Amino acid sequence: MERIHITDVAPRDGLQNQRVPVLTGAKLELIRRLAAAGVQSVEATSFVSPKAVPQMADAAALVPQLKTAVPGLRCSVLVPNLKGLERAHAAGAEEIAVVLSATETMNRRNINMGLAEATEVSEQTLAAAQRLGLRTRAYVAVAFDCPFEGATPLDEVVRLARRMHEAGAGEVVIADTIGSAAPGQVKARLAALREAVPVDRLAMHFHDTRGMGVANAWAALEAGVRRFDASVGGIGGCPFAPGAAGNVATEDLVLMAAQSGFDAGISTDGLIDAVDYAEAQLQRPLGGRSITWLRRQREKARETQTG
Repeated sequence: MERIHITDVAPRDGLQNQRVPVLTGAKLELIRRLAAAGVQSVEATSFVSPKAVPQMADAAALVPQLKTAVPGLRCSVLVPNLKGLERAHAAGAEEIAVVLSATETMNRRNINMGLAEATEVSEQTLAAAQRLGLRTRAYVAVAFDCPFEGATPLDEVVRLARRMHEAGAGEVVIADTIGSAAPGQVKARLAALREAVPVDRLAMHFHDTRGMGVANAWAALEAGVRRFDASVGGIGGCPFAPGAAGNVATEDLVLMAAQSGFDAGISTDGLIDAVDYAEAQLQRPLGGRSITWLRRQREKARETQTG
């Protein structure tokens, strides 16, 4: 079976918008459970202003503990600028990600600067990270639609993706930030993006606002993409993108891939354990569209073993 690579973004993108505070130890335990399920890459936290995103205020305390808690796990952290990069590097981060929104208004709402300045800051941050020997990712956010400006022009998405690739980003992540994309749009955008960025450097980041997250992932698979972001339990949202629902659930993506001839190397039973733990921490039901079926299958297997 052909392999796909999934970065679970629940610890950062999933938790950043949650109202229930999650303690550092609980975040470590969630990441540990993801690693135990076979997840090889996570986005662990972000070095942003604690006033803007209080849930990420413990980033400098979390990162140093990751090597001991989950040795061998690839852990990325989000940094908004050079100051965030300095903090991340001081904490021991080995991989960073920058976020560049593809519209003027989204950049101003998200990071309080215009598109041109945000592009320069992202390029400077990527260059500085490479000088430090860090792995790098670059998000192109609102790559389909912007909650403030409407449809995002394709040529702008391609231009920014090319800029991030030329700046040295190891992965360029095309993000459907508000979950408005449909499979046909995914294929059309990827046809153009593949002309600007090698497909093995492209990753896709889908939200499930309109229930098409997994369908969009399948369209991306058909277009040659093999790298995806997902969030266990479908946890997610964006504090600066009104109406955005959770990310596509890791368990849904893993199940779809497995039943379509792809291997993510991740156990759905292990993911259920992570969902159960996240539910207890956030004090509400979680899970992707497949979670009820997956739980039934696990119970049947246990009954067979004990019977």
